[in-house]
Amino acid sequence: MRIALAGAGAFGIKHLDALTRVEGVEVTAVISRRLEQAQEVASRYGASVAGTHLNEALERDDVDAVILCTPTQMHAEQAVATLRAGKHVQVEIPLADSWADAQLVADVQRETGLVCMVGHTRRFNPSHQWVHQRVVSGEFSVLQMDVQTYFFRRTNINALGQPRSWTDNLLWHHAAHTVDLFQYQCGESVVKANALRGPVHPELGIPMDMSIQLQSASGKICTLSLSFNNEGPLGTFFRYIGDTGTYLARYDDLFDGRDVPIDLTGVAVSSDGIELQDREFVAAIRENREPNASVSQVLDCYRVLGDLERQIL
Repeated sequence: MRIALAGAGAFGIKHLDALTRVEGVEVTAVISRRLEQAQEVASRYGASVAGTHLNEALERDDVDAVILCTPTQMHAEQAVATLRAGKHVQVEIPLADSWADAQLVADVQRETGLVCMVGHTRRFNPSHQWVHQRVVSGEFSVLQMDVQTYFFRRTNINALGQPRSWTDNLLWHHAAHTVDLFQYQCGESVVKANALRGPVHPELGIPMDMSIQLQSASGKICTLSLSFNNEGPLGTFFRYIGDTGTYLARYDDLFDGRDVPIDLTGVAVSSDGIELQDREFVAAIRENREPNASVSQVLDCYRVLGDLERQIL
């Protein structure tokens, strides 16, 4: 499997590290905004091609699939271009920053029949997989999810603390993780969604705080708090309240309601959600099947985000 990576920033590197642990995969091209960065990363991971334009990878015969880790605002357009070039594509979350663009990508995927997967990593984290397995088996049913997504980003920096050339988005990026996970764990669509936003940052031009409420068809609820102003512990923390227990997921660790750790050994072949995500992408291409977190499976998340955006404009 010959893969090109576009976007050699913090998350691009996570994917490249993960791909080194997936059997039968070769990274053939690295595309980045700055040529020197693309060249350095390509050299580090053994890719023969380094460039600054996605078309440099799409025009190559030695590229079967592309992973897009580019700025949010480019995702939909680049996903469409990749599919129309005859390449399978994995788009890092979010798929798009508008409902119309998300629908367009889904339409093009149906036209081409190629694998188009979206980086909804929470579906793959072993902590959330453990909960999902119990939901599927009927041992546990989610009644409420309480989620906190907290970062400190009063300046425009990425996950490595480096300056960003684009601005992140609490709604279309960070809320997308939870909206999709809530629907995935409940097995139901969101039928009611409410949102409030805090003040807009004078320089970044984005709301830095947000509160979201979701309700599923059978009445299950989710409360999501998001902030770029938080100076405490960083990350996303999930509390599942269900009919037979309470569970707290903190990235790749899981605890019961009394804060007793739950052993996740054997849930998956790795504890790295990105690796599991990339393994699914590669396997779906090889097996000619729809992947978990396919564009069609996650599309309804973007409908909900579009509804929420209209409330806070």
